[in-house]
Amino acid sequence: MGNKLLREQIALGAYFSSVRDGKFKNNRITAHMILPLRREDATQNALLPFLMRKGSADCPDFTALNRRLTGLYGATLEADVGKFCNSQVMELSIIGLDDRFALEREEVVRQCAQLLAGVLFRPHFVEGSFPAADVELEKNYLKNTIEGEINDKRSYAMLRALDTMNEGQPNALRKYGYIEDLDRITPAACREAYDRMIAGAQFEIFFTGSGDPAPAKEIFAEALASLVRRPVEIPAYEPQLTAGTVKEVTEEMVLSQSKLVLGFRLGRLETQAQQNAMRMMAAIFGGTPFSKLFLNVREKHSLCYYCAARYDRALSLMLVDSGLSAENKDQAVQEILRQLEEMKAGRFTDEELESTKMALATGLRSTTDSLGAMETWYMNQILRGCAVSPEEDWQALRRVTAEEIVEAAAGVTLDTVYLLKGKEA
Repeated sequence: MGNKLLREQIALGAYFSSVRDGKFKNNRITAHMILPLRREDATQNALLPFLMRKGSADCPDFTALNRRLTGLYGATLEADVGKFCNSQVMELSIIGLDDRFALEREEVVRQCAQLLAGVLFRPHFVEGSFPAADVELEKNYLKNTIEGEINDKRSYAMLRALDTMNEGQPNALRKYGYIEDLDRITPAACREAYDRMIAGAQFEIFFTGSGDPAPAKEIFAEALASLVRRPVEIPAYEPQLTAGTVKEVTEEMVLSQSKLVLGFRLGRLETQAQQNAMRMMAAIFGGTPFSKLFLNVREKHSLCYYCAARYDRALSLMLVDSGLSAENKDQAVQEILRQLEEMKAGRFTDEELESTKMALATGLRSTTDSLGAMETWYMNQILRGCAVSPEEDWQALRRVTAEEIVEAAAGVTLDTVYLLKGKEA
């Protein structure tokens, strides 16, 4: 778990980061474009990576682009959209073979970076806009993606609980936008959104893999230097520290298993040590198959089918979610809160603490198993304003004491009780 991050500014509002690991044969280069998350343009922003991924001025259609990728030893081009607090993150990635394994020692890293930069900075436009057929196709795909979030009832319930907790704040907005906004999006609107992104986004260019990142850094530094940009500031996220009156929301939907989500405020977590103590508290409380919630709410009292706690470091919140029969809702809430009181009273054993630390260590080790996982880890670190490696994170977690966990638990207050109640069709 000893991979180190190297990060440097390469242009106004643009940084290049690299993490190298010799065990991989491939490299991954990703351009992250970070903008404020706003209701009025979230949906059209979400379309941009998928539209750009369809071609460039040099590869004006999907066939030409795939032919080029095939020529680069089967490189792959990926697109996605993320969200971090008050920001929306558009992502374009290319994954390709390292130069060391090329048959003729070709400069695969350089060519992959050139292809990615071309897709990003020189998209394929028809009469100044994205092709109309591509826009309609990607609108349909995005609609399916948004509907997929609704169809996953467990995730949907947690999103609705967060909506309730953070109502009116940017972080409550959907990263993929909204179905009702799709009809008004035109090719011209997508071009305008693209121009705003290139001019105003914060850029984080990321290289992970076994190769030399220098060619990729050079290509993106040159491309960004040729642009006139005014990067916009991302509004800071200020978490609410304590809950007021507990908000209770019940919605009904046709489903066989109801979903219960409890949202908690976590108090003031100013230092990394305090955040680590809260992570450990949440893990002992409900983050493992031997946690208090699993062993008591599910196993001992049979009140639910699953019950787990998730600490969101970025938003400084904790969610407890469970699947249950609606008639067990009140008992489940009561038992969940009782187990929280157990944590506040320090009623957990040294064995529980050590077992939880080992479980967290296993999870941290998995972050170096793939290029994508390593990139995600370090991008989250960057967005949080730090640069801790998985190994450093583990060493800090090992030092968390029972007393610190009890102190962390003391600041936890219930904010929201959300029930997605099942009903028959």
